Order: sequence, then structure tokens, then C-alpha cells
Amino acid sequence: MEPKEETPFILWGLDPVFSAFARLYIRDILQMTESTQVPGIYFYNSHPIYKVDILGTVVYKRERDDFFCYGVDDSTGVINCLCWKNECLKEASAAGGEPHTSGAQGGFDPVAEMRKLQRAQQRRCRVEIGELLRVRGPVKTSRQQREISASIFYKVDDPVMAVQIAWMMELPELYRRCYDKPLQLQSNTASDASASSKGKATNIIRDFLNQKSVVKFRPYDVQDLLLPLVLSQPQGTAEDQEPVAGPSGCQKLRQLLKEVLQTLQDEGFLYRKVKSQDEVYTVTGQDKELAIAVKDVIREDSKREKYAEKGCHVLHILSAVRQRYSLNLSKAALELVLKSLECNSDIISSSDSHYMML
Repeated sequence: MEPKEETPFILWGLDPVFSAFARLYIRDILQMTESTQVPGIYFYNSHPIYKVDILGTVVYKRERDDFFCYGVDDSTGVINCLCWKNECLKEASAAGGEPHTSGAQGGFDPVAEMRKLQRAQQRRCRVEIGELLRVRGPVKTSRQQREISASIFYKVDDPVMAVQIAWMMELPELYRRCYDKPLQLQSNTASDASASSKGKATNIIRDFLNQKSVVKFRPYDVQDLLLPLVLSQPQGTAEDQEPVAGPSGCQKLRQLLKEVLQTLQDEGFLYRKVKSQDEVYTVTGQDKELAIAVKDVIREDSKREKYAEKGCHVLHILSAVRQRYSLNLSKAALELVLKSLECNSDIISSSDSHYMML
């Protein structure tokens, strides 16, 4: 990256990547360019980075009195990781191996148990060639070679490669959503004003429905709530408006309300039980019949052998409730109901996506 293209260092804190351990491919870590403003800071696609998180196989190993040097390979490249020993590892190295301990006879020996924990920690920190290692820490350049000075490192037990598969699936998504998108610090004033107006309108509708405990409504029941927002939008002069006829106030109001209702549906706050020309929206959190239908599905299907141990998957619950209650129920609305039922201790989650009755 050319010096003139670098983001001024005073703005680096606006980029969330700067404060996080960036999960990058080792190939990209080796190819990052160092900042000309602050040594030790590197840039990937205009994102300032100084600490990373990697997972890979150890391909070489060197041990010194105070640290290990591990070569970590993630199939895109190999990087040297400097992993400092803690006091327990130093003492074990000085003693020539793990200390021998004899447990107390017929009772609990806290000293022996502590030494067992220390030995377990030592085994996690001593990684052999071919084993999986995860390293987090700042990136350094030493003797013209890029390396990672580990603040955290540990061996990963992954007999069925579940961790590696999850890692390989997560990284492309992070690149697509974050790292490959250049940092945008200058925004469009018009789009910001539109987004701000839409956000205010969404909060107005949401707060009104919550305060009044509304169960069902039609768009014209709430559109007047947004009228002050439309009227407060800046208007151009008569000379500016003469060549081009812009949308009328009513059209702006209807368009803003349409966007707000769609946003609330995407969040799961609203849903339409029956889609027809008569637009009727139901507030998810106020629909007691929906909550009862969800509990009935979980209660009945949790008794089946297939779901007895782990509970019902959220997609199974969604399919069953759609058949029983409303074909138009969204996953976001269902997740809102499940969260409310769990907060009320009506159901419990056995995993991120499985639920069962208490």
C-alpha cells in the first residue's frame, strides 16, 4: 500500500478489525505491508492490523530456555510463532522433565492436584510436529522475517477434524463480509440522512406497539405516527423543485412506513399470519396463541425418541408451527418467541438450535 493511500493513524480506531485478533490466512499475513506511520502495524486491504489469530499444523519446532519456536502451516503458507514459556514450563525444563508427585494416602491432596493441573498445562503447551496449534498474538518482523509473538497458544485436539472444518468454513465468510471490503470512513450525507430517518421511524413504531401492547394492526393505524418525520425533512426551494417533480408527502409517508414494516418483519418483531389484500400485521411478542402453539410442538415432539435426548431443532419447530398455526411465520419471529419462552423458564435450550421442555 502506498503511503498516500494509508488511512491516517488517528482514524484507525474507527475500524473494528484494528481492535480484534484478525483471523487471516498465513499467506496474507506474510504479504501484508507495514505502515509507514507506525512501525509494527500492517495493512490488509486498507484495514490496519497488528494482532492475528491462526490455526495450523506444526511443521517444525525449536526449543530454547525461555520460548518455543513453532512453524505453523495452514496450507496457504508457513509462519514462525514465538511462544514464550510460563514459569511452570521453565521449572519443568530446568528439572529435566515432569516432576514426580506422590498423592496423599486416603485423602485429598491439594498440592498433588495442583501439580496434576500444571502437568496438564505443560502437555497442552508442548506441541510436537504434525499436531494442531492455535496461536493468537501481535505480528512482528524480525531479521526481515514475518513472525507472530504469541500472547496465547495451545494444542488443539481435533481427532475428527471438526475444528479445522469449522475454521475453513468461517474464514471465507469473514473475508467476504469484512476483510475484503475496504474501510469506508467517508459516508454519503443523503444516504446517512435516509438511514437516520428510517431508524427513527422504526423506533417510533416499535415503541408505540410495545407501550400500547398492540396485538394486531393495519398500516393506516400507525402511519400518522411518522407524519412529523416526513414534515421535518428539508425541502428544496421552489426554483429547485420546478424542473423535477419529487414525490408528494403522502408518497414519502407510505414509502417510509413500508420500509419500517419490512425492517420489523426482518427482525421478527412483526409477521403476517395470513397474507391477503387486507394487510394485517401481528406483533410477535404479543401473540399468546403463537407462544402456546410453539410450546405444544416442543412438548409433544420432545417425547419422541428422535428428539428425547437433544430436543427439537429450531427448523423442525418452524416447520411444525407453520403447518399448525401460520404458513407465513418467519424464522426470525420464531426465534423471538423461543427466546421469550426460555426467559420465562417455559423451555430450555440444549444447544444453540435445540429446545426442549423443562
